Amino acid sequence: MSKLDLRKELKAYYSAKRKPEIIDVPPSKFLSILGKGDPNGDEYHQAIQALYGMSYTLKFDQKAKGHDYTVMHLESLWWIENGIFDLNNPAPRESWRWKSMIRQPDFITEEMVEEIRPDVREKRGPKVDEVKLETFHERLSAQVLHVGPYSEEGPTIQLLHDYIKEQGYRERGDHHEIYMSDPRRSKPENLKTILRHPVEKI
Repeated sequence: MSKLDLRKELKAYYSAKRKPEIIDVPPSKFLSILGKGDPNGDEYHQAIQALYGMSYTLKFDQKAKGHDYTVMHLESLWWIENGIFDLNNPAPRESWRWKSMIRQPDFITEEMVEEIRPDVREKRGPKVDEVKLETFHERLSAQVLHVGPYSEEGPTIQLLHDYIKEQGYRERGDHHEIYMSDPRRSKPENLKTILRHPVEKI
């Protein structure tokens, strides 16, 4: 049985440089979960556990049926209601809203997700019922690589926003982060995060 290496096949959309760039992101399937509040809080922790529980159970279920593949990186969209998500002038973390996501192979269906949900719910709890399969199409976006602690993303985000204006674009949609490193295994100064924001021509 061959293994679908999603990280290799999708490298064009899961690699970035420290110099900002514009890319066009195609539609893709994700398992996702919505929430609100501090990313260091219990709500976010439970949501991530449910999301990973569904993603890995789905992967092993499909592997048993002859369709093995890699589990992709964690990603999150961030915003606040009636305002701009700005880490250089942050709103209280209790007001932060987020959608956390893990990309899935194109062959994954709603039926496959629902088949495994009862088993994951039994292990991870009712939060699992909030995990949904959806298609997300980000389209034209600007991105840059941030290396270092999440708390020090501000200057890199400002670099990205300045680049967007310089190139004749404006921001649309939500601030997007792709976590390329596992914070449990990497030192804060070595963490790699792709910062992305959808854009449109002015």
